[in-house]
Amino acid sequence: MGRVTERRRVIRIRDGAVSERPDTLVAEEPLEIRLNGKPLAITMRTPGDDFALAAGFLVSEGVLGAADELRNIAYCAGATADGSNTYNVVDVSTAPGVALPDITLERNVYTTSSCGLCGKASLDAVRTTARWAIDDDPGGLGAPPVRLTPELLARLPDRLRAAQRVFDRTGGLHAAALFTEDGEPIDVREDVGRHNAVDKLVGRALQDGRLPLSRTVLMVSGRASFELAQKAVMAGIPVLAAVSAPSSLAVDLAAETGLTLVGFLRGASMNVYAGEHRLALRTAAART
Repeated sequence: MGRVTERRRVIRIRDGAVSERPDTLVAEEPLEIRLNGKPLAITMRTPGDDFALAAGFLVSEGVLGAADELRNIAYCAGATADGSNTYNVVDVSTAPGVALPDITLERNVYTTSSCGLCGKASLDAVRTTARWAIDDDPGGLGAPPVRLTPELLARLPDRLRAAQRVFDRTGGLHAAALFTEDGEPIDVREDVGRHNAVDKLVGRALQDGRLPLSRTVLMVSGRASFELAQKAVMAGIPVLAAVSAPSSLAVDLAAETGLTLVGFLRGASMNVYAGEHRLALRTAAART
């Protein structure tokens, strides 16, 4: 829809020289997600992949887990007083028999592009029960454990950065990428919020019938918050890697669920906070 970026006037100062020019900025607009016609959440996002975003959000909330549980997603016409379509409201229709959350004022979720979800009543409400345990052999066919080398992980940030098409024009977007255990890219999504970028990845996988995302690696720009770790767990992703730091709660969740969590992934350097059994290390880790 041509709404991913917008142009704005900017005064540019370089070495004392002042000039006026247009600048390309990443767009940020609210998206209201309705569930079977009832308002559920509002998120600030970059327009685009809105249906995947809504589907992925519902995966992370424990509402959806399979493609056949999703009946339809549509933009809501008449979302404004004058009846026009803003393309900022989507309604997700679920299949019969899908258990729905209790949609109350306390339960309604407001998310921001910077911090993710806000306004849930308690930490217990934030923790969502995953449908699948993180399992390297979900089919029970005797598949070997996922084993990643540090060298393979070290290549992922550059591959993620190379795929950030809108970032090159704006410098203002986060990205999330899904890789195979061999480091081959599966999908890349961008958004002003890193949690939205992950939801777009997971939502597309749901629509394509690819959940759980076993034997994959999720690479995110920025830090690894509890929310991103939870989204990985809810999608069955065994490895989460980030270029910056994780939070303490993200590390706790990773340790509880068996998620491999890697932070400060920059060049050949990285910190492994949980799930080190999936890393093929040449030397024993030093313990202090």
